[in-house]
Amino acid sequence: MSFVESEERQALRKAVFDFGSRYGAEYFTAKARAGEKTTELWAEAGKLGYLGVAVPEEFGGGGGGIGDLAAVCEELAAAGSPLLMMVVSPAICATIIARFGTSEQKQRWLPGFADGTTKMAFAITEPDAGSNSHKLATSIRREGDEWVLGGRKTYISGVDEADAVLVVARHVDSKGQRLLPSLMIVPTDAPGFEFQPIEMDIVSPEKQFTLFFDEVRLPSDALVGAPDAGIGQLFAGLNPERIMAASFSTGLARNALARATEYVKTRKVWDTPIGAHQGLSHPLAQCAIQIELARLMTQKAAALYDAGDDRGAGEAANMAKYSAAEAATATVDQAIQSHGGNGLATEYGLGALLGASRLGRIAPVSREMILNYVSQHTLGLPKSY
Repeated sequence: MSFVESEERQALRKAVFDFGSRYGAEYFTAKARAGEKTTELWAEAGKLGYLGVAVPEEFGGGGGGIGDLAAVCEELAAAGSPLLMMVVSPAICATIIARFGTSEQKQRWLPGFADGTTKMAFAITEPDAGSNSHKLATSIRREGDEWVLGGRKTYISGVDEADAVLVVARHVDSKGQRLLPSLMIVPTDAPGFEFQPIEMDIVSPEKQFTLFFDEVRLPSDALVGAPDAGIGQLFAGLNPERIMAASFSTGLARNALARATEYVKTRKVWDTPIGAHQGLSHPLAQCAIQIELARLMTQKAAALYDAGDDRGAGEAANMAKYSAAEAATATVDQAIQSHGGNGLATEYGLGALLGASRLGRIAPVSREMILNYVSQHTLGLPKSY
C-alpha cells in the first residue's frame, strides 16, 4: 500500500497545472461572464491528451484509469480553469461506453472522447424524480427496428455544446410495464428533441438545461448495453462522476486557499501581515487539512474503482464527494472572509467561486443522500426513505 502517487501521476499533475495556469482564472471568469465557452482550453487539453487519459489506448486514449482523469480535473480547477464537462463527457459517458458499448459504439465515440473533439452530456435527473432511478418517468419502447423515447429531464449540463446526450430512461415492455433503467445515446439534433436553458446565478461557461423528448425515434444501436441493465450498469458511470466531482471541488478549494494564503501574507495592518494572526492562520490551516483529507479519500475511491472493486468504490466515492464539497464550501467562505471587503470585489475573483463551491453540496448527488447511503450501507442502519 502506498499513500504517494506514482511519479507518472505526479508528472501528469504538474504538466496539467502548468497548462491550466496559462489560461487561469482571469480567462475562465471572463469567458463565463461574457456568456462564452472555454473552447480554446478544451481543444488544447484534448490535443495534449489530457481529456483522454482514461480512454483505452486502442481508441487513441492514454489507457489510464479514473484516477488519472480525476488528477487532470483537479489540477485544472486548482489552476483556476475548472472544466465541468470533464465530470460528464470523458468520465461518465466514455466510461460507460468503454465498458458496455458495442464495438461499433466504441469506434464511433471513444476516439472523439480521447482527443476532445466529441462532447456528450448525461441526463438522469427529472423534475418529479430528482435522481431517483426507481421513479424515472422518461421511457423508451421498441417499435420495429427503432426505439421511441419520451419524457423530460432537468438540470442537465452542457447540452448546447454536446454532440449527443446519454439518457437514462426506463424500458417499457409490450404490456406497458416499466422495467429497469436503460441507457440511450440521443444526438442533440434528433427530431423531437428540444432543450431550453435554465437561468442560473452561478458564474460558469457551462449552462444548465431542461430537456424535452417528444416521441424521439432512435435506431436500434442507440442502446448502450442491455435494455434493462439496471443500477449496476448505471453506477459504472455514476461512481466516476462522484470521484470527478470530488476532484473538481478539491481543485477549486486549492485555488481559493492559494489566493487567500497569498493575500494574508502580503496584506499588512499596523505593519504586520494579517496572516501572522491566529484568527486568520488557524482557519486557513483547518481548510488545508480538510482539503488534504478529501484528496486522500478521492484517491482511495479512484484506486478502488480502477482495481475493479465497484462496491468499495461506491462507498469511498460517496465519502470523497461529500468531504470534498464540504472542504470547498468552507475554504471559499474562509478565503472571502480573509480578504475582508476585498473578498467580494470582482478584482479578486472569489465571489465567482461561491456558487460553484456551494453546488458541490447539491450535485451530482446531495449531501443528504450521501448521508443516507453511509447510514444504510456503512453503518447498517435501517433505510430512511
